[in-house]
Amino acid sequence: MTEKSYRLGDIAKALGAELRGDPDIHVTGLATLQAADPEQLSFLANPAYAKYLADTRAAAVIVSPDAAGDCPTNVLLLDNPYLGYARISHWFDPTPAAPPGIHPSAVVDSSATIAASASIGPNVVVEANAAIGDQVSIGAGSIIGARASVGAGTVIRSRVTLAHDVVVGERCHLLSGAVVGSDGFGFANEKGQWHRIAQIGRVILGNDVEVGANTAIDRGALDDTVIGNGVKLDNLIQIAHNVRIGDHSAMAAMVGIAGSTKIGSHCVFGGASGVAGHLDIADQVHLTGMTLVTGDIREPGVYSSGTSAETNRQWRKNAVRFRQLDSLARRIKELEKKSEV
Repeated sequence: MTEKSYRLGDIAKALGAELRGDPDIHVTGLATLQAADPEQLSFLANPAYAKYLADTRAAAVIVSPDAAGDCPTNVLLLDNPYLGYARISHWFDPTPAAPPGIHPSAVVDSSATIAASASIGPNVVVEANAAIGDQVSIGAGSIIGARASVGAGTVIRSRVTLAHDVVVGERCHLLSGAVVGSDGFGFANEKGQWHRIAQIGRVILGNDVEVGANTAIDRGALDDTVIGNGVKLDNLIQIAHNVRIGDHSAMAAMVGIAGSTKIGSHCVFGGASGVAGHLDIADQVHLTGMTLVTGDIREPGVYSSGTSAETNRQWRKNAVRFRQLDSLARRIKELEKKSEV
């Protein structure tokens, strides 16, 4: 792999950062404050790591103005150092560039439309009437279902499945093992037996959506499942049928959203949190990890329902007391009635 090298002055210009130091120093990579060598760029975004700043050996550090005085090396001043790191990280991304064209082992239906600039990897299947846009990259073993469409600049990693009629916007990023457009969990019960309901809706992903590895997004039963622009989904997430997620919301790993729930814009859901079905969640709701939501949330804010870890001995005591809460509440209510007499 060819080593990448950039002038610090060029990096500062690209980030719109104020440079305090030598613009001609060359940077060949990124590293943490603790591990960086004199040819690597680092950053300080989390105050918990400020203790490492004074001893860093980095060529330069992206840092906010209020922390720059403690830095012993060149600095790039930004109000949001983490955003600066995010932008510059793409300059050093070692992911191989996918060449345009269709691999000889790919199976492409004659009715599919594929842009000349798109890259179709080994053993990819593109079914009838699918449409692949400009600069799209589809990794090995992925399946693009009938009549599915993929917008320009989208990257689909290996072994991703897009079922029939799925719509993926521009500049999306789908990681390995993701399944978009799988059948929703829909069954009718008669005398104890379950009868499958055909899922005839679609999944629509907006622009700039990220879908993590092994995440599943189910197609709608009647209406579509809709994921808004800029939504970021981590690994191992389940999005059920007819769910709608507003623009620029983000969900950490193992979140589960039950069917027909509507999530607002700019929401953040912590890992392993869950939302029951047929609910409405307002804009700018933040769920901390392992929170369970069973009713509508109509106001923005931070919501929690999980409890912190404790010793097993203490947990067992608290579990016993929890089972006593109903009887205690009844006794308190009776005492209140007597005190009112």
